[in-house]
Amino acid sequence: MAASLNKVILIGNLTADPELSYTGSGTARARFAIAINRRYKDATGQLKDETTFVPIVVWGTQAENCANYLAKGRSVAVEGRLRIDSFENSEGERKKVVEVVANNIQFLGGPRSPDPGTSQPAPSQPEPAGKDTKSPDEEVPF
Repeated sequence: MAASLNKVILIGNLTADPELSYTGSGTARARFAIAINRRYKDATGQLKDETTFVPIVVWGTQAENCANYLAKGRSVAVEGRLRIDSFENSEGERKKVVEVVANNIQFLGGPRSPDPGTSQPAPSQPEPAGKDTKSPDEEVPF
């Protein structure tokens, strides 16, 4: 049997908030799409923009984390495998579904911003006087 590899690594921005659902057995599944932008020069030398939209599905704890911490516009790196499936719709037409089944999602950029009507967390309190105020970076031995 010949060797094969099905691995996808993508970086893009969420096109909408993730949709979280659970299977009958209680396994979490999150679905979202990312937009991947590409800028190139055409044959005439004019700059063109191209956007590719890629559907992503992620399972388990990572699915719940995505639903809790990701929002539309957030940058992510996705590592997974390409899945292509086909089915027949109610009109009898053959349709194909292409998606990335993620096994690792890395959140990029800043944290999810709170919704405008929700209360902000209280600012952190200053350290009491006399307490050691070394930053964690000062304890790194290199």
